[in-house]
Amino acid sequence: MKNVFLKRMAVAIIAAVAMGVTVHAQTPTFVQGDNVVNAGIGFGGYYSGAFYNNVKRIPFVSLSYENCIKDNLFNEYSSLGIGGILGYTSVSINDYYKTSNTLIGVRGALHYAFVDKLDTYAGLLLGYGIVSWKWLDSGWTGSGNASSSLVAGGFLGARYYFTDNIAAFAEAGYGAANINLGIALKF
Repeated sequence: MKNVFLKRMAVAIIAAVAMGVTVHAQTPTFVQGDNVVNAGIGFGGYYSGAFYNNVKRIPFVSLSYENCIKDNLFNEYSSLGIGGILGYTSVSINDYYKTSNTLIGVRGALHYAFVDKLDTYAGLLLGYGIVSWKWLDSGWTGSGNASSSLVAGGFLGARYYFTDNIAAFAEAGYGAANINLGIALKF
């Protein structure tokens, strides 16, 4: 099921890029001074739960911010943005083991407007993943931090603007969640 979803997302991104090769944008979608906040829910990645019984999961929820620092990078349809991300996910297995993962990081993305109202981008993520755990079994209780470390990843994404300021977004990549979907607000 997850592989089918990932394949469909890849086909959608490829179709948007292919369509953009023949149809040029009428107006750029991300220009210098624009600020965008994304609120998303992610799927895949850390503890997919495929081989555990009785898994309770909080999906990867994230809030990210991006500022366009340079437009007209290669031509009038390209721009560069930087910002940050804060994300959280938690997994409980068989009610005796719980782990949570908090991600704090910076992101940079190269944007290109292939068609009107569609902001496509590719970027890199660098952050720190804070992992904590709790074990509750057989009268023994323990907790601590485990595997907290630097996180690096990449992503492909697109925002489709329904209005000048409100968009739906989708991202596929590595470093946070494999697929991230949500709403974006430009101001």
